[in-house]
Amino acid sequence: MNVAILGCGYVGLELGRQLTAAGHRAVGVRRSEEGLAEIEDAGFEAVQADVTDADSLAAVPDADALVFAASSGGRDAAAAREVYVEGLHTAIEEFGERDDPPERLVYTSSTGVYGDHGGDWVDEETPLDPQTDKTEVLAEAERVALEASADRGIDGTVARLAGIYGPGRTRLERYLEGPVTEGYLNMIHRDDAAGAVRFLLDEDRARGEVVLVVDDEPVSKWELADWLADECGEPAPPKQTTDERLADDDLSERVERRILTSKRCDNAKLRDLGYEFSYPTYREGYRAEIDAYRNQSV
Repeated sequence: MNVAILGCGYVGLELGRQLTAAGHRAVGVRRSEEGLAEIEDAGFEAVQADVTDADSLAAVPDADALVFAASSGGRDAAAAREVYVEGLHTAIEEFGERDDPPERLVYTSSTGVYGDHGGDWVDEETPLDPQTDKTEVLAEAERVALEASADRGIDGTVARLAGIYGPGRTRLERYLEGPVTEGYLNMIHRDDAAGAVRFLLDEDRARGEVVLVVDDEPVSKWELADWLADECGEPAPPKQTTDERLADDDLSERVERRILTSKRCDNAKLRDLGYEFSYPTYREGYRAEIDAYRNQSV
């Protein structure tokens, strides 16, 4: 299987490594020279192109499957629309018009499209309620991934990723120092975020469907912080309620929305499809970071 990873960043690099190890051909696509070097260091083919530029995408080889994992770099909703909606349209049209178009497209979305559910459980059947301009863009991009791809004869899949953590992105010291605001965390280790996408392609699952990619155990931030402190041999960090955090006059609207958004994401569908997690909970996922912290403190 030939797979083109458009926007081959933190998750995409791991996906490319896993696909290559499984005997597939992975082609990572990035805009910058630095990005190309990261792909090559990861051990697979790199192509320089921009998902918003059809002419540059012509340099990407034909593929059996596309993975659209591009990022807007944390910028505003207008930048997000340019990448996630317009860029996705551009990629679908450019590859869909080829003599040998891809069969599949996997778009990596976000659980942010659910909005706030007061800590209740959500799954693939839960109606979306995006509450910011950016999450509205993400919800629109999901429709593009499923509908515009189908118009081109490509089977789209939306992999709705929870909060990604992993090597270099654990925020361990932030949790140890506190203060930690109440609420739930829905997480997925980088290796499982990539692994789930690889699995959906490798096992030919979830064509035309949405799949929540989240680990087995959504966790209270307070519970996670106390567990991390105990495992690291540190005192429990200070805590604050949502109201206490919102009393800070310097909060941006985006941060306020994040604080007010609480839900627990159910991974039953991904489990039922047959995916087996490398890191089923935060306990396994944080182990290497905890061990490194304790060794450093000795």
